[in-house]
Amino acid sequence: MSDSVVSKSMRIASVVALYWVISISMVFLNKYLLSSPDLKLDAPLFVTWFQCVVCLVCLFLLSFLGDKYPWIDKFPAFNIDLKVAREVLPLSVVFVGMITFNNLCLKNLGVSFYNVGRSLTTVFNVICTFLILGQRTSFKAMFCCAIIIAGFLVGVDQEGSSGELSYSGILYGVLASLCVSLNAIYTKKVLPIVDSNIWRLQLYNNFNAVFLFLPLMIICGEVQAIYNFHMLRSAYFWGMMFLGGLFGIAIGYVTGLQIKVTSPLTHNVSGTAKACAQTILSVTVNHEVKTALWWFSNALVLGGSTAYTVVKHSEMKTEHDSKVEPTTKGNGNNGSHKNGGNAV
Repeated sequence: MSDSVVSKSMRIASVVALYWVISISMVFLNKYLLSSPDLKLDAPLFVTWFQCVVCLVCLFLLSFLGDKYPWIDKFPAFNIDLKVAREVLPLSVVFVGMITFNNLCLKNLGVSFYNVGRSLTTVFNVICTFLILGQRTSFKAMFCCAIIIAGFLVGVDQEGSSGELSYSGILYGVLASLCVSLNAIYTKKVLPIVDSNIWRLQLYNNFNAVFLFLPLMIICGEVQAIYNFHMLRSAYFWGMMFLGGLFGIAIGYVTGLQIKVTSPLTHNVSGTAKACAQTILSVTVNHEVKTALWWFSNALVLGGSTAYTVVKHSEMKTEHDSKVEPTTKGNGNNGSHKNGGNAV
């Protein structure tokens, strides 16, 4: 039993560590690709589009592995049904907005402030679930949202005082938070169309995104920027771009794996702790000097997000227990009447 507990604990620790490494590495790599002075490539949509292409290629290759290696997750066959693609299209539009604004936020804000810049996802979750689904939120959950908003406002004020704030980056962060919230809501609606298979949904999302990005790149003038890019024939550049795409699909896999070996609550807490470590790492690596209020804003955002997760988990558990208990009691009473009140 002791060996079993140790083995399970080691597996959980390994998965959580893998999630942290891939997630943090992906953020720093995307920051490098989007705004590095070495590359000087002003084409964030192209970078995002290429990562979607890499995800499609990876899903194609992974579709052959399920039968040969049963110890990994079963990936769906690489079949594109255009009717299903059209039905998934509204979600794909939100998906494109989410990854686009997310990368634009990262491009214009430092990694250390990135989590605060796009911290309003929880707040938009509450607003959108009320406006779209008609679901009300408890006072405790709303209080947690108020803490997050306070942290966001204090962080914006402190970042502005340091002279490093990009208001366009803040705007992109807010829009990214909104799209993340809408993506979660529409995903629940669209999942039945793809047999509730997350990987199949990712296949259609990336397939649609590849075509949705093309007119956007043309409108934003990125075609000319790519044509004039000085490292267009550099193996190093394409290697980094391909690596970014690999991280894109890896984060989806390891996120699902972390939820599988722990729980959704533990995953959210792990993500919050990861964000804290990511912020500290960025400040340390870039030798940044931050005020006490700046750190306090991060603490408010991370603390409010964690508290919201715990509150919602507790409310869902209470709601579940309240539904199960009457059913159990009802079955017990019915059983007594059927057998004349005597135990069988």
